[in-house]
Amino acid sequence: MPNNRVALITGGAKRIGADVARALHAEGFDIALHYHSSDADAHALQTELDTQRSASVLLLKADLADTAALPGLIEATIARFGRLDALINNASSFYPTPLGEVSAAQFEDLFATNARAPLFLSQAAAPHLKASGGVIVNMVDIYADRPLVRYTPYCMAKAALVSMTYALARELGPEVRVNGVAPGNILWSTNMEKAETPSIVLERTALKRQGTPSDIAGAILFLVQGSSYITGQILRVDGGRWLYI
Repeated sequence: MPNNRVALITGGAKRIGADVARALHAEGFDIALHYHSSDADAHALQTELDTQRSASVLLLKADLADTAALPGLIEATIARFGRLDALINNASSFYPTPLGEVSAAQFEDLFATNARAPLFLSQAAAPHLKASGGVIVNMVDIYADRPLVRYTPYCMAKAALVSMTYALARELGPEVRVNGVAPGNILWSTNMEKAETPSIVLERTALKRQGTPSDIAGAILFLVQGSSYITGQILRVDGGRWLYI
């Protein structure tokens, strides 16, 4: 089996996913970097990381809503690197869907990226992760437990991902550990403006500040390689925001 550990990160080209890629790469992981439409960001990150260690990044472009394409991401990773040690289900769709205006297309889109794709990627990855004694980390959300008004399908999808995390921890153990990270407000998005203002987020966060992508990357790194007896857990990384919701 090749020496370098390998991580597949969905939605890894920018924002939190890019910080996760950098953190794992710095620990010696080769990276299979999935992206959908962020071509420039993906190629820039590949160049950055390959400059540090040659041929250490594989780019995988795919629409995660295309379920039939998902096993191919795992197959391409194995074909290139020969192994898989970590699957980071990071990619997510997020936007408001107020009740009375929810469309079937919005519901399908939010569940496709936030719940369905992680399941089918995990299913395809499972044999390889069992072989390596690997780990799955799912990017959930504190709002899976304390839903946001006007974001019902998104919160439902993240709640499904939480449930999947618990279920797969049982089904894939003892060889594979499965955990989730639940961020609070880390990077401000205009999609949040209909739910919470920046001042509300800061007032209702125990640490009185917004988190950073590196906070999430550090938590994922801990769950990947610093926690051999942790599985079936959701780690909230929210500065205490959950206490106030």
